[in-house]
Amino acid sequence: MTRSTKAERAQQLNAARGLLQRHVALPEAVQRLSREFDLSERQAYRYLEEASQLDRPVEVTEPTVPITLKLPPSTVERLRKYARSSGLTIGAIVTGALNAFLGALKKHG
Repeated sequence: MTRSTKAERAQQLNAARGLLQRHVALPEAVQRLSREFDLSERQAYRYLEEASQLDRPVEVTEPTVPITLKLPPSTVERLRKYARSSGLTIGAIVTGALNAFLGALKKHG
């Protein structure tokens, strides 16, 4: 059986959280998750255990695609420094910056 992607895992946790919030009995919740996501009962139970500790739904992220960029060393140094200080990944920083830039282009173009 293949590992779930981050997006699939988020969906499964959110489904488990929803079942718990609706007070579905644990055995029934295990069965529902198992059927809906083609999980073993053990996996479904683990998702329910983890979901019981969540304060809010898990954000479902869009899948990512690796790309290669050529940047000046000074830019890379600043990017890495910002990533360390902010706790964000370089991918998250670049995604946010590109989305802001492309959004601004759309408004002005």
